[in-house]
Order: sequence, then C-alpha cells, then structure tokens
Amino acid sequence: MTEAGKFDNWATLSPAEKKLELFRRQKDLLDTFLSTGAISQAQHDKSLNCMIEKIGIKDDQQ
Repeated sequence: MTEAGKFDNWATLSPAEKKLELFRRQKDLLDTFLSTGAISQAQHDKSLNCMIEKIGIKDDQQ
C-alpha cells in the first residue's frame, strides 16, 4: 500500500482501531530493532510490556 493509501485508510479508522494500529506499528519497530541486534531481548520485552500497559492493549488484541 502506498503512503497516500495508508493516510486515506487512517481517516476511516475509529479511535480504538487507530490505537491498535499504532501499537502494531510500534511493536513491528521493536521487533526490527531486536532482529537487527539494536536492542537485547530484555530491552524488547521491557519496552513491549510498557507499551501494552500504557496503551491498554489486551492479550487478545496483540
């Protein structure tokens, strides 16, 4: 999908869907950092748990 398509789609999302999409993007970035060795597994897990807590994501939404 193009950047323009992402932004067009963004406008149609509900606030809850936007929150979940932002969480998924941030999690993907954390996963990338882990896979490239930029952060350790412990750093990844800590950051992920902090994001889950702050954003309020439930286990079934991940």
